[in-house]
Amino acid sequence: MKQIFFTLLLGTLLSQSSVASSKASVDEVIKSSFTGVSTIDPKQIILTKKQFSQVQSRAKAAVRTKVYRYYDIKSKNERLGYAVLIARKVRGKKATVLYAFDNCGTLKFTEIMAFGEPPEYIPNKTWMSQLQDKDASATLTVGKDIPTISGSTLSARSITEGARVARAIYEIVLK
Repeated sequence: MKQIFFTLLLGTLLSQSSVASSKASVDEVIKSSFTGVSTIDPKQIILTKKQFSQVQSRAKAAVRTKVYRYYDIKSKNERLGYAVLIARKVRGKKATVLYAFDNCGTLKFTEIMAFGEPPEYIPNKTWMSQLQDKDASATLTVGKDIPTISGSTLSARSITEGARVARAIYEIVLK
């Protein structure tokens, strides 16, 4: 009887603490998407009041923090682009997503680095690939140029809003 109780208790604890995360590091993800990367410099920005309101206005999404981590991606001779790490609440827990832009402002890739919600709410690779190679003029709006995901609508919205926030940060602060 004790073994059954402890097995059930352990199972409950493990199921509540599960967090999906990318198996790859930020450096590995960036190097797999950009050719000729020699350095990836992690940096942090704190948006001014003016930048904060500009980012919120351009992204057409709620911006909840002024502090962001970004990565300056360089080859030996030149800058290849930037990657911005955005953490947003999906339902009750955060999803952290890495958005990378080349020098033209094209969204090169989107990678989920951590996802606190149950794994069944993680968008699949096919859906995530729709965000790849989106140029600066793409609206990135779920239900318009990005399809919804049945059963994961909140995840889809959070990831696309995060992409708009990351693009706004790129255009206003990093470019």
